[in-house]
Amino acid sequence: MIFTRQPFSPDDPELLILSPELNTKVVETVLNGFKRWGLAYLFFNWASKQEGYRNDMYAYNAMASILSRARQNASLKALVVDVLNSRCFMSPGAFGFFIRCLGNAGLVDEASSVFDRVREMGLCVPNAYTYNCLLEAISKSNSSSVELVEARLKEMRDCGFHFDKFTLTPVLQVYCNTGKSERALSVFNEILSRGWLDEHISTILVVSFCKWGQVDKAFELIEMLEERDIRLNYKTYCVLIHGFVKESRIDKAFQLFEKMRRMGMNADIALYDVLIGGLCKHKDLEMALSLYLEIKRSGIPPDRGILGKLLCSFSEESELSRITEVIIGDIDKKSVMLLYKSLFEGFIRNDLVHEAYSFIQNLMGNYESDGVSEIVKLLKDHNKAILPDSDSLSIVINCLVKANKVDMAVTLLHDIVQNGLIPGPMMYNNIIEGMCKEGRSEESLKLLGEMKDAGVEPSQFTLNCIYGCLAERCDFVGALDLLKKMRFYGFEPWIKHTTFLVKKLCENGRAVDACKYLDDVAGEGFLGHMVASTAAIDGLIKNEGVDRGLELFRDICANGHCPDVIAYHVLIKALCKACRTMEADILFNEMVSKGLKPTVATYNSMIDGWCKEGEIDRGLSCIVRMYEDEKNPDVITYTSLIHGLCASGRPSEAIFRWNEMKGKDCYPNRITFMALIQGLCKCGWSGEALVYFREMEEKEMEPDSAVYLSLVSSFLSSENINAGFGIFREMVHKGRFPVSVDRNYMLAVNVTSKFVEDLRTSCYLTCLIKDGRIPILAVVSRI
Repeated sequence: MIFTRQPFSPDDPELLILSPELNTKVVETVLNGFKRWGLAYLFFNWASKQEGYRNDMYAYNAMASILSRARQNASLKALVVDVLNSRCFMSPGAFGFFIRCLGNAGLVDEASSVFDRVREMGLCVPNAYTYNCLLEAISKSNSSSVELVEARLKEMRDCGFHFDKFTLTPVLQVYCNTGKSERALSVFNEILSRGWLDEHISTILVVSFCKWGQVDKAFELIEMLEERDIRLNYKTYCVLIHGFVKESRIDKAFQLFEKMRRMGMNADIALYDVLIGGLCKHKDLEMALSLYLEIKRSGIPPDRGILGKLLCSFSEESELSRITEVIIGDIDKKSVMLLYKSLFEGFIRNDLVHEAYSFIQNLMGNYESDGVSEIVKLLKDHNKAILPDSDSLSIVINCLVKANKVDMAVTLLHDIVQNGLIPGPMMYNNIIEGMCKEGRSEESLKLLGEMKDAGVEPSQFTLNCIYGCLAERCDFVGALDLLKKMRFYGFEPWIKHTTFLVKKLCENGRAVDACKYLDDVAGEGFLGHMVASTAAIDGLIKNEGVDRGLELFRDICANGHCPDVIAYHVLIKALCKACRTMEADILFNEMVSKGLKPTVATYNSMIDGWCKEGEIDRGLSCIVRMYEDEKNPDVITYTSLIHGLCASGRPSEAIFRWNEMKGKDCYPNRITFMALIQGLCKCGWSGEALVYFREMEEKEMEPDSAVYLSLVSSFLSSENINAGFGIFREMVHKGRFPVSVDRNYMLAVNVTSKFVEDLRTSCYLTCLIKDGRIPILAVVSRI
């Protein structure tokens, strides 16, 4: 044929001869003769361009049918445009066929749109059949529109068309697709009352009931259909049984299964698989085995899927012994592995780790462990007692380790090796991890050697487990030796372990060793990390002083490493604490110049440092920089500022900052209250300090003895002895009088002396002493 030749040319002389003979009947016949949609479409496009030829609706329908079956939706959409542009007239039947082609391809929007356009253009006057075709197209969409269906039904009614079986069937389908059960039942009842019920309509509703989980209603409907001699087909029965099993209604599934058999329908292996799966899920062992034996009697060979369900759905050893006894002749190596997997999962789920261990020992011939399992005996009697695979053994070993039975896990591992199996890396990893959690680094290193001898390559996880254990034990010599092994395998040490080791060394006063260790790590070819280096800097500061930490920091920078925000913060905090805020400020500016954003904690260190050195204005300028850096001051920021402002004799500004803090929903804590109260007292604002003292009490924050004594001293300085003594008595009654080792003890002694010397308070003080509320004081001798 001309169109099958390669390459095809529209200028072929034979085509030029054929062109004048073209008519729609010829085109339709030729199109229906093509077996490939591409060639048909090529011919159709060629014919459409020939002079004197014009497609009619039958030619369009022939092409639409081909494209619809081939699911060539893009070409089908183009055909819709061509039909409208051609303005060809069409009969309601031909137009209905075109709509059905669009519906079969899922082009519901296009079907609805072209229906309206053709009607508006006067190319066709739709009849009831055309509308039925449109309703059928809508019902085939996954996103069926109830509103669209009901709108089309109203149009039909307004046009005076009567509804028939083919009208209501797609409507029922749409209501079922969208879960509108009440509307679906209403349509179904109308179909039933008119005598239009058939197998297809019945199937739609029965299957929908099943999907909605209304198993009982589905079954009632099936029984009603039987009374009317309407039989569902085999495929529908299978769908329903699947649905009943899914809804855990095994009883109904089996009733339906029995109906099938009474009607002479023989179940296939897929249906048996579903039923046995449902029985296994509900742990109905005897029924599942009974059905399995029925399969064998019927001559259908049970597949591995059914065997797998039987083996994997039961975990008790007694159940699995029964299953194994029945199916032993059909199981292969993979089925035996499924048996082991199910058994081990049962042991583990029931915390029977020792039993899982004994089972494996039985398989390996170590009968003295706990007697021989019935399953093991059965497998050995049929020569199917193979050892579990690596995955199953790994599960048991992992559980032994989790149950803190590491030694049993090691024994099992050695027995596995003696039986000729090569353990997987996961087994070694689990045991080594367990050993390391118990601090058994020497044993884990020994097992690492065995692992190498067995030809099993360690993973990065393996070596880092041991590395972490050595770090925990502060064994930096052993850790360095392990790093050499890591370098051999091309693995990187986990930074968390390196950092932990450095911190441990520093905590034990071995900051110098920590620094040396980091140098050795770099010497082994591993890149340094600022987290570990920062830990070393912090350790040096605490052990050797700020200058040693600063020296290490500069060495790190000189070696090409870029310190991060945390490293800078550690140094800035230490310098501020050592009253070297000017140096801290240089570091702060250096950090910012490198594009690093200071944290709120770093700003707080700077503000606290400036305030303690009396440079309160520089502290306030840091607040401005914080806002510019889009950082919000926190309660620590405000506490340092309030303390510094009071210390600089600026109590009114301190109160302003206090109010600002509360206005920003940053609420003062106990330390902030004490800083303000004591600061106001030092500035002689004892009355204001008392107000905040009472507020602190209302918030149930307990002031310490220093706050009480600051108030007392402030009132005494202003010669308000009554107010001062009132606070003093509160302190004593609340048990806040400082003990002899307290730094505030001598201040308490001094104010007590003043109250003893004053006639207005001495008698009350004598009573407090006699009541034992004040400890023995040297000043008592002055009474």
